[in-house]
Amino acid sequence: MEALQTLSGNEQTHRGTYGDAFPAENDVSKDGMAVSEEEYREKYYHDPDFVYEWNNGYLEVKPMSDVKGSKSYRWFCTVLDCYLTAYPVGTAVSLEIGFSLALPRKRADRIPDLAVVLNDNPVRIDDDDRSYDGIFDLCVESLSHSSLKEIRRDTEVKKAEYEGVGVREYYIIDARRTETAFYHRDRRGNYKHIRPMRGVIRSGILPGFQFRISDLYTRPPLGKLAEDEIYYDYVLPSHKEVRQRAEQERLRAEQAEKRAEQESARAEQERLRAEREFARAEQERLLAEQAEKRAEQEAARAEQERLRAERLAEKLRAMGIDPKEIGDI
Repeated sequence: MEALQTLSGNEQTHRGTYGDAFPAENDVSKDGMAVSEEEYREKYYHDPDFVYEWNNGYLEVKPMSDVKGSKSYRWFCTVLDCYLTAYPVGTAVSLEIGFSLALPRKRADRIPDLAVVLNDNPVRIDDDDRSYDGIFDLCVESLSHSSLKEIRRDTEVKKAEYEGVGVREYYIIDARRTETAFYHRDRRGNYKHIRPMRGVIRSGILPGFQFRISDLYTRPPLGKLAEDEIYYDYVLPSHKEVRQRAEQERLRAEQAEKRAEQESARAEQERLRAEREFARAEQERLLAEQAEKRAEQEAARAEQERLRAERLAEKLRAMGIDPKEIGDI
């Protein structure tokens, strides 16, 4: 996040806390002064007091942002840096690194508020570079409402310039929400508006980079973005890993709870089955006892009949009667 976390040297100089208290010797703006491109590069490209651009022979001062614009710009820089940290497909540079634009009818040197050079850009950018020799893939301007001329510079002049030299995407961030716009080049090289889907802008050159337009103005903190489906793929990826682990633990806990419930249900079924088996065995035991009692009763009755028959036979024999003869009659 090194390139985006700090203000550029120019910003620190002319926007610093003590800049107004200790004015530099040559702190009078040279805006509109005619100079050659060589003189611009030599004297004004890294001016200590102003951020100068060069437009076809004349100096142009980049206007200072207000607090509202600075907050939206910094929020976007932070989100973009999160993306490039998670997906290092390119290099972002903030306000300090310019590039030359050779157009059919003019030349210009522009210093975008924010720019990106993709890794597949034919012209590399190195850490020691103070300017970029190629064409940025993405340029971002944070709109200043200092004057109508400065608004038109970003919304019309630079739009035409960036389109003409082949900047693939151009974003204008307006904290007042009136001029915010997002462009991409079509097959003919003309800028067309990037159509938001449900309020979300999706870059065509930064795979997976997307953001909600309204968030440019409300500026949700990173912790909240990390929980947002629009951002969680690249904002604070460590939070994503923690969330994934937490989700896995939750699923494992749910599965363990389900297994415990299933085991409890099976144990209950076994208990009920055992109770039923015990009840059946008890019933069988009672039936067996009843049958045994009936058998004993039948045996007792049979024994009583036998004894009664024997006594009767004895009485008959005492009377001189043969019991067998009675049985034959």
